[in-house]
Amino acid sequence: MAELQVSVVAADHEVWSGAARQIIARTTEGEIGILAGHEPVLAILAEGEVRVTTAEGQVVTAKADDGFLSVDNDVVTIVAGAAELV
Repeated sequence: MAELQVSVVAADHEVWSGAARQIIARTTEGEIGILAGHEPVLAILAEGEVRVTTAEGQVVTAKADDGFLSVDNDVVTIVAGAAELV
């Protein structure tokens, strides 16, 4: 199965990065799910959880406030004003 390369960063530090199967994040338009091969997208994050299913099948959850999510060529970047692992 194809993988995503994911980075979750806060304004002042990296929260998590690595290979993932799936991302689910809350945006201002509602929840979005990202799998490998997803079309490029730029979305504004809403306050809430970002759930990352790693390549090994574990779920990593981060609380993110404000910011954006970018997807391009299986690279997902989540930048939040404040973020921390839950």
